Amino acid sequence: MARTRHAPANNGLRNIAYPLPDVVFPFSKSDTRERQNLGGPETIDGFHLCIALTPLAVYIIVLGGINLSKRPLVTTGARDMSALGVAISGLIAAGPMELLLPEAATNRFGGYVWLLLLAFYALCWTLIVLALRPRLVIYNVNPERLRSVLAEVVSELDRDASWAGDSLVLPQLGVQLHVEPFGLLGNTQLVASGPRQDFAGWKRLEEGLAKGLRQTKATRNRFGVSLVILGLFLLAVVIYQMISDPTMVVQSINDILHR
Repeated sequence: MARTRHAPANNGLRNIAYPLPDVVFPFSKSDTRERQNLGGPETIDGFHLCIALTPLAVYIIVLGGINLSKRPLVTTGARDMSALGVAISGLIAAGPMELLLPEAATNRFGGYVWLLLLAFYALCWTLIVLALRPRLVIYNVNPERLRSVLAEVVSELDRDASWAGDSLVLPQLGVQLHVEPFGLLGNTQLVASGPRQDFAGWKRLEEGLAKGLRQTKATRNRFGVSLVILGLFLLAVVIYQMISDPTMVVQSINDILHR
């Protein structure tokens, strides 16, 4: 209710009452918390941070460990992309997946709706992986060293193989590829050239290349140290947020499972 103030009596006029503006005092902590719950700025809780960053942190640490290894690693593009899909799955779940969570499905299936959403994400990512052209990813080997080892392996697998710059054609295996270096992560990729590829030929090439690089010693990539430090830092942030407010973590779990 607005307060009133009376004019002095010695001015010869009747007492005139007129409203004064209310003084607005700063919010208390409880008022500020209530305002945040009503739509004010909020900070992400420890549980959502754990979901979003833990898979990514583990992926970064493993990638850094691979770069610090003294042995080359041969893997397929499908495995490489699958690992990336797992790494960003937490970001997808804590971000767009929760934001676009269907209310009707939540009311019907309860907490099991998350299993359906994660299965849908896995199917979509699998479709992306299958749509990509075949490729091999070789960590800790520079293009020059890889080319010399690849020449020895190819001579045993396909005598009709021919080079044209960075491109290689293996007619007996049904494989056409070109070499693509990626210096930042210390790997080199053998990427398919053209849509006509024999997956069995790629499998034989992968096995032969892994056998040929078994005795090869690689130089450690210093960038791997930065990756490991970054991954450990993300894990430390997650652990700190989980420990600092365990009540909020429990509340977040209940909110997600009992929407």
